[in-house]
Amino acid sequence: MKIAVVGAGAMGSIYAALLSDAGHSVWAVDPNAAHVDAINRHGLRLTGPQGSRVYRRLRAVRQVEEIITGSEARSGAATPMDWIILATKAAHVPAAVQGLRPILGPRTLLLAMQNGLGAAERVFDNLQMAEGDQPRPHVALGVAQGFGAAMLEPGSVRFAAMKLMRFGEVVDGASPAMEAVASVWRDAGFDAQAFANLGQLIWEKFICNVALSGPCTVFEKSVGEMKASPEQWQIALNCGLEAFRVGQALGVPFSFDDAGDYISAFADSVADAKPSMLQDFEAGRRSEIDAINGRVPIDGDRVGVLTPWNTVVSEIVRAKEAEFLS
Repeated sequence: MKIAVVGAGAMGSIYAALLSDAGHSVWAVDPNAAHVDAINRHGLRLTGPQGSRVYRRLRAVRQVEEIITGSEARSGAATPMDWIILATKAAHVPAAVQGLRPILGPRTLLLAMQNGLGAAERVFDNLQMAEGDQPRPHVALGVAQGFGAAMLEPGSVRFAAMKLMRFGEVVDGASPAMEAVASVWRDAGFDAQAFANLGQLIWEKFICNVALSGPCTVFEKSVGEMKASPEQWQIALNCGLEAFRVGQALGVPFSFDDAGDYISAFADSVADAKPSMLQDFEAGRRSEIDAINGRVPIDGDRVGVLTPWNTVVSEIVRAKEAEFLS
């Protein structure tokens, strides 16, 4: 298949490397010129629990218009993709989706892989500007959790683990198409599964993101370092429990009753990792605060659940970001 991974940060790079190694034609699309150049010159190095390896089959470009292959090379037209894996940060989704038109085809599958809530809504809100007269692509959702991935330098990514990848339709329900999607990911070496109830799983990941992302950024600590401080961990846990109560009020059928234990167990599994929000802060980039901790008060207002912890944590992160974004 022809696959474009749009947003080749730490996670997108892992997707691109392994899918290319499975025999697919893969393009990693990212505006980071140094990263793109390093991949094209030296390959993409992944370092994980089993060691380090360089992947050389993928190609990297800075924009989708540069994806030209086969018969399209003569005309200079970009190539429609079989799959587009949207792995950008939530804040970059509008611009990324609006720029997809050159690589959208009538049978393109667009997998939205963002952290937080509202991934499908952000795609649909911006697809009309991308499509023009083209048929709407098949939009589906993917959830990756527990990788602990980080960019080491241009062309080099480290990850702590490769845990279950979950795929599902935008509207919950069994889907043969998603079973086929999960099979492709499994063939590439991922632990992948299709789910009929992805909305529930997104929320279960979301409450963990809420507990770890904003608080780790506020305290500028890894997950394990923050959890080692009882006072800091209680703040983080309160953020996650607020999100859990909001989800319950929205009717989310969580698979557990004790959200505190669930969040704590997840934190232990990624203790050495820094959430991507903290990585963004350290690199001077805008984070996904509005899609994670900042989303909790918005949904809380809808269902009458107070969310003071996430309100304060979100404002602190925004204030810290303002020091370099301004």
